[in-house]
Amino acid sequence: MRRVTHHADVSLRINGTDHSLSLDTRTTLLDALREQLGLTGSKKGCDHGQCGACTVLVDGRRANACLLLAVAVDGRDVTTVEGLADGEALHPLQASFVEHDAFQCGYCTPGQICSAVGMIGEVRDGWPSAVTGDLRAEPVLTDDEIRERMSGNLCRCGAYANLVPAIAEVAR
Repeated sequence: MRRVTHHADVSLRINGTDHSLSLDTRTTLLDALREQLGLTGSKKGCDHGQCGACTVLVDGRRANACLLLAVAVDGRDVTTVEGLADGEALHPLQASFVEHDAFQCGYCTPGQICSAVGMIGEVRDGWPSAVTGDLRAEPVLTDDEIRERMSGNLCRCGAYANLVPAIAEVAR
């Protein structure tokens, strides 16, 4: 039996740099980032989109890179945790996570930070969440809102107590 593989030429803009790759059409964005481009900040946790360790930003919106085929982001802007810092200067959320000790083993931290960046953008754009009280009013980023909006990112170590203050300090 002959094995058929399908390849596609994909142009990915990752952290502001263009990359041209020839990939199997079944390659996930996460695998392309880690295996083809050496960007290992996004982690492979569950490979089912349930833990959020692979969260990246696609055109500024949160996405689980393990569920997204690389061919689906052809020509779009992808930001990983490696692309958040400005040279040696940490992104404000990265610095706040350090200051608030909002991580333990650190495995989920890149996904948590990318998700928080996306979440702050959602609030800025007026998107309500499941716990937003008044859907007609601008969302207010309360601790409950942060918890709800970050619920797709799991921390197996239990660093949740410090995540909310770290995010709140930057978001507010």
